[in-house]
Amino acid sequence: MPTTPYAAVDLGASSGRVMTAHVTPAALTLTECHRFPNRPVRTPDGLHWDILALYAGVLDGLRKAGQVRSVGIDSWAVDHGLLDTDGILLGNPYHYRDARTDHVAEQVWATVPQDELYAATGIQYAPFNTLYQLAAARGSAQLAAAKTLLLVPDLLTYWLTGRRGTELTNASTTQLIDPGTGDWAQDVAARAGIDLTLFPPLRRPGDPAGDLLPHVLDETGLTGPVPVTTVASHDTASAVAAVPATEANFAYICTGTWSLAGLELDAPVRSAESRAANFTNELGIDGTVRYLRNIMGLWLLQECQRAWGEPDVTALLAGAAAARPLRSVVDAGHSGFLAPGGMPDRIAAACRATGQPEPRTRAETTRCILDSLALAHRRAIADAARLADRPVDVVHVVGGGARNALLCQLTADACGLPVVAGPAEAAALGNVLVQARADGVVGDRRAMRRLVSDTQPLTRYEPRGDASAWSAAADRAATP
Repeated sequence: MPTTPYAAVDLGASSGRVMTAHVTPAALTLTECHRFPNRPVRTPDGLHWDILALYAGVLDGLRKAGQVRSVGIDSWAVDHGLLDTDGILLGNPYHYRDARTDHVAEQVWATVPQDELYAATGIQYAPFNTLYQLAAARGSAQLAAAKTLLLVPDLLTYWLTGRRGTELTNASTTQLIDPGTGDWAQDVAARAGIDLTLFPPLRRPGDPAGDLLPHVLDETGLTGPVPVTTVASHDTASAVAAVPATEANFAYICTGTWSLAGLELDAPVRSAESRAANFTNELGIDGTVRYLRNIMGLWLLQECQRAWGEPDVTALLAGAAAARPLRSVVDAGHSGFLAPGGMPDRIAAACRATGQPEPRTRAETTRCILDSLALAHRRAIADAARLADRPVDVVHVVGGGARNALLCQLTADACGLPVVAGPAEAAALGNVLVQARADGVVGDRRAMRRLVSDTQPLTRYEPRGDASAWSAAADRAATP
């Protein structure tokens, strides 16, 4: 069994981290080597990711990690960099919260109607899908000069190895992949005017992606060769791979800046009812489908903290626990909460618009957010179970929100189901487990999940309280 650890580069919307893991068939230990902020930058032309700062953070993390057996990279979805003929990045990637895609979807639907688009790709409507980003860029000098498009983890992999590819789980979020075939939706792209030759060949989790380049080895102090392994490069796909489920009928909620709540299926659900419910069919490892709904998640609280001058979250949660439950709730999946800025006022306005008391204190606002997220989790899981015709016996909460005991308990209460919380670093664990599986160290998906269940700290929350109170609150959360 290998004694040298695997390295996971796990990039989230607010921070990045480089972690190492020692993996055997019976042991799995994860160590954080380096964490660094991910701060978007607004320039005159819009909101961007600081991709060079992120790459520097990756190099710093690999340097701190020491010698590793291989490296895998996962990040958020849809965003990308454009390269010119020489392979040079043409500009900092746009942030998915940038407003340039507002109202662009209607232009795409004029040539590919929304129902046909969903039937072909199974992807929910979101204004920031890569398809709409490319439509927004049509006619720009940058897109005209572009010869290659690389999604964020593929771009960083290219800089590390000099080799280009398009990882499938992340590519499935572009709204240009057929989730039934796992290949490009050629007809959609042609009708929407998207040039699929911009994308390098598809890769799948476990495929080799190249070795670290000599100058990267020099920069990090590593001794080559160090391979880079293609993992499930969409962080949610990596997180779902590490859900510690030992039962068949489970739902998951990947929590952090977003909440992604849904089921793991063997085939996509592309019915008209599914489209109306705004569920997405993204791809996971082993040809599975992540059938889920996007919910605003802890972004709501993060933005309130920013508006309040970054108060301690522990104190906010303690105040929320003591606040009156279900006093005021909002639709935590509403697009009105997507943009940054002024979040406490926007939450108060949403409460006012539905005839509910406005939160007056930070504790009341925080409680409103957590109650609203629990309601959104409840609604998403119930809808997914109904639309996919599959029962749910337990809900697994993974990601950063697994550390939020109040949110986990409220989710159990709202859903009327037990919640198993943990691991918090699910994306990094899924990342290293795919590397270890490619290396022959661990077995199939079931064995990977059993290993997580047996080795990682988990907390179980049983539902409590009055279910009718949650049903009544759900009616009040509806957007007018």
